[in-house]
Amino acid sequence: MSQDYIVRATAANHQLRVFAVTSRDLVEEARKIHNTSPVATAALGRLLTAGSMMGSMMKGDNDILTLQIQCGGPIGGLTVTSDSKANVKGYVKQPMVLLPPNAKGKLDVAGALGPGFLNVIRDIGMKEPYNGQTHLVSGEIAEDLTYYYATSEQVPSSVGLGVLLDKENHVRQAGGFIIQVMPYAEESVISAVEKSLEHIHSVTDLMEQGMTPEDMIQFIMGDLDVEILERIPTQYSCNCSKERVAKAVASVGKKDLQEMIADGETIEVNCDFCGSHYYFTTEELKGFLK
Repeated sequence: MSQDYIVRATAANHQLRVFAVTSRDLVEEARKIHNTSPVATAALGRLLTAGSMMGSMMKGDNDILTLQIQCGGPIGGLTVTSDSKANVKGYVKQPMVLLPPNAKGKLDVAGALGPGFLNVIRDIGMKEPYNGQTHLVSGEIAEDLTYYYATSEQVPSSVGLGVLLDKENHVRQAGGFIIQVMPYAEESVISAVEKSLEHIHSVTDLMEQGMTPEDMIQFIMGDLDVEILERIPTQYSCNCSKERVAKAVASVGKKDLQEMIADGETIEVNCDFCGSHYYFTTEELKGFLK
């Protein structure tokens, strides 16, 4: 069972919205499924961690959030989706990417991503999903999301994300926080938070000290009265099924389906998110043509 959870809170008399999460189990689950290299584990883990919190901000039962990074670096791109219950899943295009450490001796996530774009797509049951796009400002993901919130949503925010691996390259710690400033926040409150954030160099350092998401929020907020609103479990979860995959196969178009049938072979379709295998016989494919 996953021990991961998100804490939703407010501070300074509702002038700040705060989210914090511990996501170690779900990031380790993603590592196992995709057999990711250390730098790919860190990149995907950060995006999954952000996705869990951002998903939990949505209201509707069927709302879906997609975070997509299209980039020119060797990792090739990343996709994460989350629902409003903080079920999250994701994959990277090149899970085996290997890079030397960066100048600080850390996993070089920015080097793996290179230049690119971050897309945030929210499907909340309207005719058109909401889509916000910004370019990657650092490729470290947390800064890129901070920039996204400021430019696309005009919500001044601070995003912190971290993934720490052990000697076997398994996930030792993973987590993050998102702090959002409400429009009516006083200058003194904003500067207090900015000052506090200057002392936080790494989310995983706080977690290594044994801090829970609640502790992290208290630590960052200092004496800005924190009110914890709820704890939300979060987990790596894929909702693929043969029916869903069948719909995707059926939608490839008549010509492609006819070619598959002409081959006379059973086709195998794998889920990008969880690696499940689905098989379709030529008889089933003929059924799709109808």
